Amino acid sequence: MSKNNLYLALIHYPVSNKKGNTIASALTTIDMHDIARAAITFGVRGFYVVTPLMDQQVLAHEVIAHWTEGMGGVLNPFRKQALELIRVVSTFEDAVEEIKNERRAQVVTIATTAASHENAVTIKQMAHRLESDASHVIAFGTAWGMSLEFIENCDFVMEPVQGINGYNHLSVRSAVSIILDRICHDRQCLGS
Repeated sequence: MSKNNLYLALIHYPVSNKKGNTIASALTTIDMHDIARAAITFGVRGFYVVTPLMDQQVLAHEVIAHWTEGMGGVLNPFRKQALELIRVVSTFEDAVEEIKNERRAQVVTIATTAASHENAVTIKQMAHRLESDASHVIAFGTAWGMSLEFIENCDFVMEPVQGINGYNHLSVRSAVSIILDRICHDRQCLGS
């Protein structure tokens, strides 16, 4: 990607369960690995794991340390490089504040959802927006997706990934990879 102004956030709170209640979800370490690998592949500047649960933060830090400081990083330097992108924070607001301090630029927040949203921006529109100097953080939900309140508090909502047969329940790591690939492709088509 032409500008190094894109961040990702994997939200574990506030997310919804299948009944629509707001909950905090548990980490899935494979999500951390696969999203970090997609992030580095597509030139993402940083990847935030957002959870207020201290035991989950400890788990995240243990996984990161194993692959960046421990034997995992020695045995697999590519994984080490990817997991070095991960930052663990308690809230999405903490992530936005860190990004703002890092780049000294406005931070644009983008929610993703598997549901249709009335004012959703397309991938092509998002790729075009990324050409600005602002920082952009795309939030992805775990469990059954981010709470409606969280989504509505973001600056933009991105169109959902659509398949060909109406089935729409991708793993979050698959959705991240698809969206990053499409953004990268559209940025190149814009002449980046």
